[in-house]
Amino acid sequence: MPEYTLLTVVAVLGVIAVEVWWLRTGIFRTAQYWLAMALVFFFQIWVDGWLTKLSDPIVIYSPDEFLGVRFPFDIPIEDFGFGFAMVTLTLLTWHRLTRPRPTSEEKA
Repeated sequence: MPEYTLLTVVAVLGVIAVEVWWLRTGIFRTAQYWLAMALVFFFQIWVDGWLTKLSDPIVIYSPDEFLGVRFPFDIPIEDFGFGFAMVTLTLLTWHRLTRPRPTSEEKA
């Protein structure tokens, strides 16, 4: 498996594991999260599409390091997994650090 693809899969699975088995914020069950991700992907398509367009690329990927599947606008599909992992981990961290933790009395 190409390196960028492998690292993207590891990042996505790692962030999901952090949420499901450690932080347990419930963020994946909220409409706010999915709306935020839709906005992130909308803008990612336009910016990443411009940066990676094959007709005049600003960012060039080594063909040996990713699957070679590009959609849409010549964007390597791994970029979406990496974007998901990066934004989700940031939101999880922010959620965890800004929410009050239950006291021992509230846990009982």
